[in-house]
Amino acid sequence: MLEPLSNTVIGLAISVHKQLGPGLLESVYETCLCHELLEMGINFHRQLPIKIEYKGVFLDAGYRADIIVEESLILELKTVEKITSLHHAQLLTYMKLGKFRTGILLNFNSELLKDGMKRFVL
Repeated sequence: MLEPLSNTVIGLAISVHKQLGPGLLESVYETCLCHELLEMGINFHRQLPIKIEYKGVFLDAGYRADIIVEESLILELKTVEKITSLHHAQLLTYMKLGKFRTGILLNFNSELLKDGMKRFVL
């Protein structure tokens, strides 16, 4: 069973996808999903830098999380033809570096968002 926060975020993402449909740029979906989170009073950060902690030093590799929800859930948004293992690796990298237990990969280019969604738990 999904935790309540994941359920809420997935519901909002589905709402955005139903309203806009597939085929737009990723930034459109990100902006609209952030609007929905704001309307629900859910705390989030957008395009938050993810640094590498290496031997006690934080290094900037240019990584940015699309959306961090309530400091605990990371969302990686895509608008691609097909989700690949590279997309999985990207989200898992962000989760490990940012010490996030839960992440959701959302491909808004899917006909049905549920078919373009994958939840990860570390």
